[in-house]
Formats: sequence, C-alpha cells, structure tokens
Amino acid sequence: MLEKSDLGRLLEYTVWANHRALRGAALLTVDQFRRDLKGSHGGVRGTLAHMMSSEAIWLDRWKGLTGTRMLDEGEFKDVVALRDRWSALEEHRAAWFRSLRKEAVTQTLRYTNMEGKTFEQPLWQLVQHAVNHATYHRGQVTTLLRILGSRGVTTDLVVFDREKKAKKA
Repeated sequence: MLEKSDLGRLLEYTVWANHRALRGAALLTVDQFRRDLKGSHGGVRGTLAHMMSSEAIWLDRWKGLTGTRMLDEGEFKDVVALRDRWSALEEHRAAWFRSLRKEAVTQTLRYTNMEGKTFEQPLWQLVQHAVNHATYHRGQVTTLLRILGSRGVTTDLVVFDREKKAKKA
C-alpha cells in the first residue's frame, strides 16, 4: 500500500516524464507529429492524445465521476495545442491531489469502464495503474520519435529521482 506522499511522487514523475515526451515531440515538423505510423494509437499525436485522454478519464473516476470520452487526436493541430490542454489537466489534477485526504489513498473506489463494466479498487492501485499506463505509452512515443529520425527521450523514474535529488542539493 502506498501513502499519499508516494502517490504524489508518482504523479509528479508522470508530469515530468510527459513534459520530456512533449519536448521531444516539439522537435518534429507538424506533418511528422500528425503522421500515422501504424502504432497502437497511430503516431506521436495519437499516442500523446490517448495518454492525455486516459489521464483525464482516470481523474474523473478518482473524483467519483464517469469519464467516458476519449479525445479525438484531430482536436490538436500541433504539439502546442496538445500541451496547452494537458497543462490544464495537470493543474486540475494537482488541485484534486492537494485536497485529497490522506485516508482516501486506501479507500476503495467504484467505477465503470468504457465498456460499461463496474470495478472496485483502492485509489492507490488506480493511481499506480494510470502512471504505469503512461509509462508504457511514453516508451512507444520514444520509439516513434526515433522512427521519425528524432532523438528519443529518457523518462526513467530513476532519472527523475536523481534530478530531484540534485536540485535539492
């Protein structure tokens, strides 16, 4: 079981790693950003839009709401538009987290998935899942960036921890 501070670290890591992936995507041309590379969510834009959609849906579920709509990647003409929307989501999630009582971390949440099936799990497991899901897809983004001739990005949790420690020193 995780404590609230552990979940905070994971969410902070996700923001840090997502920003690195977005900076990598910002080096692409608009055509490269939009190109369908036949990945699990098309290309870079589709994968990033999927990641952001998933984060928004999970946040809704954590708040007791029903998130049912994945975003259409076509809503984002370029990486700046996507980043701006994601920044708003990050601010919303940070506000939710600040107000989260420490006891809520272990409470069981009931939610319905996109197929209409209902599940119950503790909040800490669902936050771990959301972070793990994003990590998986950031790995795909790194591969897609390399396919497009760009550099991949490093988003390892251990690198995040090292950077955070170095900033404190």
